[in-house]
Amino acid sequence: MVQNLVIVENGLHLVIEITDQLDVRLLHFGSTPYQASFIEEKQRPGFRLMELQLTGEDRDEYHGRTHRASYPGLRMKYASHEDTRNSMGRKLSIALEDNETGLKAIQHFQFFDGIGMLRSWVDLVHEGKEPVGVEYVSSFALTGIDKEGVLSRDEKLRLYIPHTGWQSELQWRTYSLPELGLSHVTDRSSKRIAFSNTGSWSAAEHIPMAVLENQEAESTLVWQIEHNGSWHWEMFDQFDYVTLLISGPTEHDNQWWKQLKPGESFSSIPVAVGAANGGFEQAIGELTRYRRAIRRPNEDNRKLQIIFNDYMNCLWGSPTTAKLLPLIDAASEVGCEYFCIDAGWYAPGEWWSGVGEWLPSEQRFPEGIKYVLDYIRGKGMVPGLWLELEVMGIHSPKLQDTDDSWFFMRHGKRVMDRSRYQLDYSNPKVAAYATEVIRRLVEDYGVGYIKMDYNINAGIGTERESDSFGDGLLRHNRAYLAWLDGIFAKYPALVIENCSSGGMRMDYAMLSRYSIQSTSDQENYVNYAAIAAAAPSALTPEQAAVWSYPLQEGDDEEVVFNMVNALLLRVHQSGHLAELNPRRKELVKEGLDYYKTIRSEIPEALPFWPWGLPTQQDEWIAMGLRADGRQFIAVWRARDADGKGDQPAARVLDLPDLRGKQVDVQCAYPLNFPGEHTWNSESGKLEVTLPAARTARLYEIKII
Repeated sequence: MVQNLVIVENGLHLVIEITDQLDVRLLHFGSTPYQASFIEEKQRPGFRLMELQLTGEDRDEYHGRTHRASYPGLRMKYASHEDTRNSMGRKLSIALEDNETGLKAIQHFQFFDGIGMLRSWVDLVHEGKEPVGVEYVSSFALTGIDKEGVLSRDEKLRLYIPHTGWQSELQWRTYSLPELGLSHVTDRSSKRIAFSNTGSWSAAEHIPMAVLENQEAESTLVWQIEHNGSWHWEMFDQFDYVTLLISGPTEHDNQWWKQLKPGESFSSIPVAVGAANGGFEQAIGELTRYRRAIRRPNEDNRKLQIIFNDYMNCLWGSPTTAKLLPLIDAASEVGCEYFCIDAGWYAPGEWWSGVGEWLPSEQRFPEGIKYVLDYIRGKGMVPGLWLELEVMGIHSPKLQDTDDSWFFMRHGKRVMDRSRYQLDYSNPKVAAYATEVIRRLVEDYGVGYIKMDYNINAGIGTERESDSFGDGLLRHNRAYLAWLDGIFAKYPALVIENCSSGGMRMDYAMLSRYSIQSTSDQENYVNYAAIAAAAPSALTPEQAAVWSYPLQEGDDEEVVFNMVNALLLRVHQSGHLAELNPRRKELVKEGLDYYKTIRSEIPEALPFWPWGLPTQQDEWIAMGLRADGRQFIAVWRARDADGKGDQPAARVLDLPDLRGKQVDVQCAYPLNFPGEHTWNSESGKLEVTLPAARTARLYEIKII
C-alpha cells in the first residue's frame, strides 16, 4: 500500500511517497500545496529522495556527467521514519537501507519555527561486512522544480547566480535555463548546469548559494551550502522535468572520496533550502531570517559596535607606535568603539613569508605593543589585532617546532601557496598551537577583537591520513570549525572577524560562528558601492562589514559616498582620519553618530533592492532595509555614462509597499547637502536628485 508523508510547516509544503516496493520519492517541496496532476505515473521514478554512488556500483539511465541514476541510490529501500520536534522546530528523518552492502542512509529535514527554510543532510551508517567507497551523496535532491505552471521552463524559470571574486564580490547575474545551455528539447539530456568550488576558499568564484524563480507561478526556491571548503550543486533534466541536486564535495568534481569501514558513519554537508511566494527579495528575506536563527548567539550582532581598522587606504600593513597614536585619537574622537591593528605588527619589515610566531615587533613598538593596546583602552575603545592562523610562512622561525604532520601534504610534499604552508587543524598539535596564540592575545595582551584573515587557497586538499585529497580537506574544514567552537566557548565575548582576502569564504559554516564578515578588499570606494549594496543577499546586514575610508586628498562628497557605503551594514572605518581637515572629519562623525541611532534596528531588518540587484556597470545603485515602521534606502550615483556627470540628475524609486501611505521622507545623511527628493503617496514613488556622479545619500522613511 502506498504511503504519503504530507508535511506543512512554516509555509512550506513537503510530500514524500513510499511505494509498495518501498521506494521513497520526494514528490513536492515548495511554498504552494502539492498538485498530483502535475506528475504522471511514468515520471514518478525520477523523483528520488536522494542519490548515492558507491565505487564499483553500476549507473543507470542516460546520465552524462550528472549524479543521477546512482547505485545503490536506486536500490535503497524504505526502512523507517521519525517525525519529531526539537528546540528549532519539526524534524523529519527517513531511513533507507541497501541489503546488498548493508549501508543505511538517513535523510534529515530540520524545519525552523516561523521560517520558510529547512536544513537538509544525509547520515550514512555502514552496517555491512565489507568496506565501501563513497563517490557521491546528495544532501538534498528535488525533481520537478519546474512543474508548477503551464509555460515551458525555458520561459518561466530564472536562475540567479552570485558570481564573486577578489575585489569583485557579489556580482549577481540572472539567466534563463537556455542561456546556460539547458534548453527543453528532450525529456533527458547529458547537459547539466553545474556550479562547484574546489579548495579552501569556499567563495573563490561563486557564493555557495543560488535562487531559482518561477515567474509564472510567482514562487521561488533558494538554497545555500553551509561549508567552508569544496562543494557542488547541479541542475539537469530527467523524466521531462528539472532536477536539483545539492551536495558537498564529490569525487568527479572535487577529488573527494571516502571509504567507510563496517561500523563507521559519515554525515554529508548540511544545506539550507527554502521556498517563498514571490520573487528574489521574498526568498532572501526567508534566508535572512534563517541565517539569524542558526547563528551563534552573541552581543556583537545586537550591538553593532563601530570598528576602526588601520589597513585600508591607511597604514597598509605597516603599523608603528608613532603612526598609530594619532589614528587612535582620531578614531576615538569620531566615535569608534573598536580599534584593530592590522597586519605587520609582528615583524620589523617584510613579513609575508615569515608569519607564524605572532609575537610583536620590538622595532615597530619600542615601548611594547601592550603600550599601544592600553592606549586604545584608555581612549574608550576595545583593542584588536590581525591574525592569519591557518597558515605558516615558508620562512617562519616557528617551523623549527613543527614537522610534516602539521601541514597539508600532496605527493609527499608540503602544499605551498603564496609563500605559505597550509596548516592541518585535524592535527591536535596545530589546534593547540592556535589556541595558545589566542590565549596570549586575549589573556596577556587584553585583545577583544581579532581580524582572522586567510590569504591562500590550499587547493584540492591533503593526503595525510586521508582516503583522498578531498577527504583530507573536509576533515581539516570540520576540525577548524570544531576548534573555532572551542575558542568561542572559552572566550564568548571575543569578537572575531571572518576575512579571507575580503569575502573569499563568505559561507554559513563560518558565519554561523563568526559574528562579522569582511565583504571585500576593494580599494576604490566607488567600486565598493555595488559590493555593499549586494552584501545583504549573501549574509545578514549586521554581519556585513564594509570599509569606509575617506581619502587624504578628497572632497566632502567623497567622504559622504564612503560613509553611505557602510551605514546600513557594519561599519569598518579606516582612512587617515587624523589628516582630514575638520570639515571632512566632522562628516565622518556625523555619519557614525547617525549610525548609532539606527543600528538597533538593523538586526531585525530585511533587505530590498528598488532597482534590482546591483552590478559594477550600473550608473545608479540602491539598497534598502525594511525595519519596524521605518525604511532606510542608500542611493548611489556611481558613474557617468552620458558625459553629464557634473550636472544634477534624477531617478525614481518605486516603493509599492508604501503606496497610498502617509510617510515622512528625510535625507538622513548627510544633512544640508545639495540634492532633492519628492514623495508621491498615490503612486508610491520617490524621486531623488543627486548633484553629480560619485555622490550618494541615505534616506529615512517613517510611516506616519
